Amino acid sequence: MGEIRLHEGELNVMELLWSNKMLAAKDIAKIIKEYIGWEKNTSYTVIKRLIDKGAIERIEPGFYCKALVTKPQIRVIETNALLEKLFDGSFSNLFDEYLRSHRLSATEIHELEHMLATYR
Repeated sequence: MGEIRLHEGELNVMELLWSNKMLAAKDIAKIIKEYIGWEKNTSYTVIKRLIDKGAIERIEPGFYCKALVTKPQIRVIETNALLEKLFDGSFSNLFDEYLRSHRLSATEIHELEHMLATYR
């Protein structure tokens, strides 16, 4: 799989597909209109972009859409991009920045310690 980067609008469509496995483009457009307010043409433009990127496939008849990438795959790509863009590719820099601006509870600290022990 190549590096498929998705913007927020594309993620809205992908969330629908990840939740529903496969949807007709017209149903995606109806749902997006109701919750986000996009017109049908906007939804179809975003769907076409996702097809062109290889994130979804178009299935005929009926212009059904099915995700070709999983949510965990996109999380990895987007997390790595965020780390590169804002934290010089370093998780330690991100974590340090987070800890400077947030106070962790004892439970959160315990959970983090457990995670670290698991990955050692």
